[in-house]
This record gives sequence, structure tokens and C-alpha cells, in this order.
Amino acid sequence: MATQVINRTDLGGLIPEPVTREIIQGAVEKSAVLSMGRRLPNMTSKTQTLNVLDALPMAYFVDGDTGFKQTSKMAWDKKKIHAEEIAVIIPIPEAVLDDADYDIWGEIRPRIVEAFGKKIDAAILFGDDKPSTWRDDVLTTATTAGSVVTATTDMYKDIFGEGGVFAKVEESGYDVNGIMAGVSTKAKLRGLVDTTGRPLFTADLHTANNYTLDGTAMTFPMNGAFDQSKALMIAGDFSQLTYAIRQDITYKLLTEATIVDPSTHEIVYSLAQQDMVALRAVMRLGWEIPNPINAFNADMEHPCPFAVYKPQASAV
Repeated sequence: MATQVINRTDLGGLIPEPVTREIIQGAVEKSAVLSMGRRLPNMTSKTQTLNVLDALPMAYFVDGDTGFKQTSKMAWDKKKIHAEEIAVIIPIPEAVLDDADYDIWGEIRPRIVEAFGKKIDAAILFGDDKPSTWRDDVLTTATTAGSVVTATTDMYKDIFGEGGVFAKVEESGYDVNGIMAGVSTKAKLRGLVDTTGRPLFTADLHTANNYTLDGTAMTFPMNGAFDQSKALMIAGDFSQLTYAIRQDITYKLLTEATIVDPSTHEIVYSLAQQDMVALRAVMRLGWEIPNPINAFNADMEHPCPFAVYKPQASAV
């Protein structure tokens, strides 16, 4: 694996020049999944057990005034959240830092948060480079449950009709309270018209579109994690996407460490000897879909609180 280091060329305008310049920094996108999911109390160890309802009680009519009342029970299953680590080390020569006239690390830190968010979202939604201890991603879970709708020429029916995206979620006893979609879906929604040719989502050209479906606001992640070749939209009950943090993002400035290539274990940088420093960022978290049994899904083999709207060309 190629080893990378920030040099003078990468810093570009961050090193002062005898000209007036301004850094225009885009909005830092954090994890869309974590912002929509339900955060549990912080983990106190590497694993955390969730007790999930697995069997519902049953009620019975009593036969006459002296009939015997029957008993019933409830049961709980256990699901485990496994905390895994996300980390990065960014080395930089001290001379480059000295030549900068403002806080370079202040510029780097938000981008680290963005990178972490992208990594988390891609792993949870699509299984990209996910740790082996983590459960199946949302796309795989929905596919196993048959909770996937492939796009046709009738987008409105695909989403709202019988057997559509919303119906898939409702069949498992959940209401859609969150929708995540690729940016290209905006154009598809703007292009939806009724039988008279009137746009369904664009009231006029002077007011920003309010992207909601059946009253549920839509989120369009901008951190690059949402793979539009695999899903146009993921809708569901995001209270069923739970996560817990074992260690929030922490930073440590390394000044005398030795950095090795993770593949070959060969020494790449000796910070003290080469007058370099490195910023190390670490985070640990895990997630789960509790998906407890309810009155609608008690007899379903694979109930699922999420549904995926898949593009036609997708091979997934």
C-alpha cells in the first residue's frame, strides 16, 4: 500500500504567499447514518448485549363465569454490538507547519471527521470494507428479507404503491420515519408529474423544493458514501438502526513515533529523526438492527424495518 504524507505541494495555499488569499472550505459532512440512527449509551467494553423482544404474549377468552384463565409468556433474544476501531495518521514535516501562518490542524480535523463519517456510512449501508464482527449491512439485510424494489418507469408507484418501498417497510410492522437517497434522486423527483403534466414536487421556480415523501423528510448524504449504483433510496424506521460509541474521536499529536507501512511493516517515517509530527485520530463504535418481534411480523421469516429502492441497472 502506498504511503502518503502531506507536503508543500499538497498544502498549496496554506503556506503564505505575498498575495491576498482566502480558503473557501466546503461544509463538512458528518455521518448521515449516525445522525439518523438511534444512539445508545456509550459502551463500557468491546461488546454490548441488547435484549430484543422475540416472542409476544397471547390472550385468551375465558369460558364462562368459572372458566380457567390461560397463561402466556414473553421471550427475549440477545443481540451483540461489537465495537471496532477506525483510525488514521496524518504525518507532516515540522518545517511545513512553521511556514504556515495559521492553524493547519484546525483545517485538517473537520476533514478527518468527514472521512470517518464516509467510512461508517459506506460500511453500515452497503458493507464496504466492514469489519468481520459487524452484522450484515442495510442493503444485504433488506435483500435477504425481500425488501427491495427495483425501479420501473413509474417511480410514484414504485415508492407509494402496493408492494412499493413504503409498503415493504409497513408489512414488517414499521412506519417510515427516515429516507436516505442519492443526490441524483433529486432530479428524478423533480421530473415526476401528474396525469396533467404538472410537477409533483416543484411548486414554482422561485422556492426551494421541500423533499419529503408522505410527510417524511429526505436526506441526501454529501460525504460520498451513498452508492447510487446500488440504491436510489433507503427508507425505513431509523430508530431500529442503533449504534453505540466505545470511544469518540480522539486526537493525539505524535512527535517521536516511528510509522511503518501496514502491509510490509517497513519503517516509512521516523518522526523525531526527520523533524516531523503526525496527527493520529481514533474512534471506536458498533451498531445493530434490533428488529424486535411485533404484531405484524411475528410469523415472518425475515422481517425488516428498511426497504431499498434499487436502480434497474444494478446487479445487486
